[in-house]
This record gives sequence, structure tokens and C-alpha cells, in this order.
Amino acid sequence: MTSQRKDDWRTLGGIEVPKIAGPDESGKPPYTRGIHDSMYRSRLWTMRQYAGFSSAEETNERFKLLLERGQKGLSVAFDLPTQLGLDADDEMSEGEVGKVGVSVSCVDDMRILMSGIPLDKVSTSMTINAPAMVLLAMYAVVAEENGVAKNQIRGTIQNDILKEYIARGTHIFPPKESMRLITDIFEYCAEEIPLWNTISISGYHIREAGSTAIQEVAFTISNALEYVEAAVNSGLDIDTFAPRLSFFFNCHNDFFEEASKFRAARKLWHDLITERYNPSNPKSAMLRFHTQVAGVSLTAQQPLNNIARVTIQALAAVCGGTQSLHTNSYDEALGLPTEESATVALRTQQIIAEESGVASVVDPLGGSHFVEMLTEEIYQKSLEKILEIEKMGGSMKAIEAGYQQREIHETAWAHLTEVESGQRKIVGINYGVLEDEEMPPLLKPDPELGIRQSEKLAKLREGRNSAAAASALESITRASEGTENLFPLVIEALKQDCTLGEIINAMKDVFGTYMAPSGF
Repeated sequence: MTSQRKDDWRTLGGIEVPKIAGPDESGKPPYTRGIHDSMYRSRLWTMRQYAGFSSAEETNERFKLLLERGQKGLSVAFDLPTQLGLDADDEMSEGEVGKVGVSVSCVDDMRILMSGIPLDKVSTSMTINAPAMVLLAMYAVVAEENGVAKNQIRGTIQNDILKEYIARGTHIFPPKESMRLITDIFEYCAEEIPLWNTISISGYHIREAGSTAIQEVAFTISNALEYVEAAVNSGLDIDTFAPRLSFFFNCHNDFFEEASKFRAARKLWHDLITERYNPSNPKSAMLRFHTQVAGVSLTAQQPLNNIARVTIQALAAVCGGTQSLHTNSYDEALGLPTEESATVALRTQQIIAEESGVASVVDPLGGSHFVEMLTEEIYQKSLEKILEIEKMGGSMKAIEAGYQQREIHETAWAHLTEVESGQRKIVGINYGVLEDEEMPPLLKPDPELGIRQSEKLAKLREGRNSAAAASALESITRASEGTENLFPLVIEALKQDCTLGEIINAMKDVFGTYMAPSGF
């Protein structure tokens, strides 16, 4: 019997609440009702607010503030240069350093970012893809410097390059080479960093680009199957890496569709993995996921209305059984979240957890005729799309043909047309519009950060052992030509004070770069 957070579960009116209403199927295959026997009765979802802006120092302060106010895990937003594997002093980084996330170019930036944070107790998620190996290696190096062994650290790297080709565009290397890096991470972490989730297969950005809920599930699971196949073909056993796979979904405004989406995705993943790979470990077929509410749903007009949107979306994610959750701040359509707006976003989760009653029972919407219908519809229609993609040769072949991109463009255009015609009402945009409204105060990133980061990197290069750094980078380039796992070499290069951009460039010398088709 799983221990529970409290002994007595009752409504505000005193009615006793059972663990689950209806047949007890929670924590059992195919996991439609949840992956844990008692779900939030035993442990609440991880409240993991996404944060990162300007300097490592400022972001560290925000992390500590959020932890102090009850957040249980960290989620790091990196700036665009970091996401693209560029150092802050690269000419391509000019004007973008610290704008949409924190600037991290070297191990010392990571030291500052995680200063004073107990890395053996806090789980850290990093939204990083093409250079994911390097950023995780930085985190591991800093943890060991602070007396925390690699096998003790917990967290997630997004590391989902296929959705970059589909929806975001922050890819660096061609598909084959990108998949090689991902399988290297799977292999290394299985042995050395076993508690880390080595990939977070993301539907979030697919949905943000304009997909429907069905497309989000189908394209995400298709990408996941591509990763599984690549890992198996590289010689890895399914049970070696699959239990550490995690997913990342969006949660939009259609409450019942979103809650049903999560239920359908769990069942679909279980069925496909079980049928195709017959794993011995049940966790290999268990879909675990993080949720972020829909950034694209936030409006710059009447921004306080976004608190209501975020609440509805967060409630749907919890009713759908998410393992962790980020709630957007109401001012994010205007700029970086202020301390006040970030606190309101966190408090929204805490109110849902402690005051709404939805965390008292497993699968609170299960048994609803409407929810069960939607769950089955999403399951079947997503499966149809997955099978259609597989007829094309799998997710990568479909991406190269621009299939997913075209599908998303068409649905995004249809949605925009509905909004502009007034057929679909958006409060503050085409309904309930105010002529004069006062904007809240906004947080602005430091415009001088790029200069300071460039000066810091110049000093680092002057003070390091140049021969040792050059040798470490040459080792990465040589290994990139063969099949040797690159992760240990990246760790060694970081210990020699090599920078993110230098390590990525050492790989570029062999891998090259890639321009994905637009889908048009």
C-alpha cells in the first residue's frame, strides 16, 4: 500500500472521498487513469516554474525566490545563442544575449546559475535541444564540484531534436548526426547518470506552432518512436533507456479535450511500446510527462485575464494526471515575468493542489461519458496519423518531406481565420475589447549583458591551459568521425575550460549544419 499525504480525505461538506471512483485501474497498464496507484494522494505533481533571463546571477536569484515560495523543481530557460550552441561573444549572438533566457557559455556560468542550490535535493529541467549534451555535462561537472555525484543528480534535458525540425528551428546538425548525439546521451546516462530523464519528447512547441491536440499527440509519439528505434538499432536494450524517457505537453483552453488528451496519450504509448518491443520493465511503457500551459493563448490585451486562462489550463493538466507542471505568468505576452506575476502563477498551482479537491481522487474525470468519448476519439485519430507517418518511412522521413510542417501550417491558418472572422471568440481580442487599458509594469533584460559576457569569455580563454583545451577539442573532432561516445570527451573539454561554442564547433567540423524544409 502506497503511503498517502494524509489519512482523512473529505470534501468541504464532509463527504468521504475514495481513492478512485469506479473500477480501480490506476497505476496499472494501459495507464489511462494514471501511472501511479494513488496519484496525488501520495505525492503532488512537481511545481516547476520555467525561469531564466539575462545573467546567471539574476536567474539564480529568481530560482531561490521560487524555491523559497514553495516551488519543488527548477526549469531553466536558456537564451537563443545558448540554444543554438553559440557563445555569448559570437558575432551571431549580438543583440540576443540574455533576451529570452539565461546566457550560459561556459562551466562558470553554470556554477553561478546553480550557486547555493542543493543539487542532490532539487530536480532540474533544462529546455535545451541541439547542445543538450554540453549543458547536461556542465551541470554534472558543477554537481561533482559541490560534492554531488553524477548518479545522484535528477532532472530532465529536453534533447528533442525532431520537433526542432518540425516547429522551432533551433537545430544545428543534420538529422543522422543529431540522432547519434541523442543515443550517446542515452547510453552514457544509463550507466553514469541513471536518475536523469535523458529526453523530454515535446508536443508543447508543436502545439504552440498551431497544431491541434490530435496532431500534438500523434507527432510527439511518432517522434518518440523514432528515438526508440534509433536507440534499439544502436544496440541498446529497450529496458536500458525507455524508463527514463519523458514527455512534455501543452495544455490549452479546451478543458475536457486537454484532460482527455493526456489520458489517451498514456494508453497509446503503452499499447505501441508493448506491442512492438515487449519490454520486461513496466516503466518502459509508462508515459510520464511535464505540462506547460499554453503560451500562445496569452494575450497582451487585458493581461490579467490570462490568470483565468492559466487556471483552467492548469486544472485540466492536473485532472489529466501530469507529473509536473509550469504555469505561465499573466504578463508573459508583454515581457519577462515580474516577481509578482511569477508568484501568482505559482500560487495558482498551490491553490489547485490544496483548495480545489481535484488532488484528492485519482482520475477525477474518469467515467464521464464525454471524457471517455474524447479519450477514445483522440486515441484512434492520433493512431491513424502515426500509422500514416510510418507509411512514409517514419517521423524523420515525414519531416524531410515537410508533412508535419504543412499539417501545422494548415491548422494554424484555419484557427487564425476563425479568430479574425469572429467565429472563434477570444476575450480582449475580438470580444469584450477595451479601448483604454493600463499595462502592468514590465521586467526588462540587462542590455549590457552581452558586453560583460564577452569580457568574461576573453578572460577565461587567456587564463586557461591553451594546449590542454585545444587537445580536448581535437579529441571531440576525432571521435565525431567514428562511433566513440562523445559525452566523456565533452566533460573533459569543459574541465579544460572549453566553451559551449568551441565544443559545438568541434563537432560541426565533422557533422556540418542543416537547413530543414519549411513545409510550404
